[in-house]
Amino acid sequence: MNSKHQKTLTTIFSLPNPGNLEWGRIEALFVALNAKVIEGSGSRVSFIINDEKGDFHRPHPGKEAKRYQVRNAKDFLTRAGVTP
Repeated sequence: MNSKHQKTLTTIFSLPNPGNLEWGRIEALFVALNAKVIEGSGSRVSFIINDEKGDFHRPHPGKEAKRYQVRNAKDFLTRAGVTP
């Protein structure tokens, strides 16, 4: 995990939840954590890290993750045992 991924991880766990974090940065973090990526239909995507599965919808038409998506990413990472 490089410094940009570490910064994304720290941002996800910051309070209040950020509303301007690009979804692509969250996905890049998951991939850097060796997540298995499962593409669904449309904007649906699932990730598996340490036997924990997280289901998400990519934001559209914008590229920024909504606050609830960042919160869900934080919950998923916590369940998978990943913290800053």
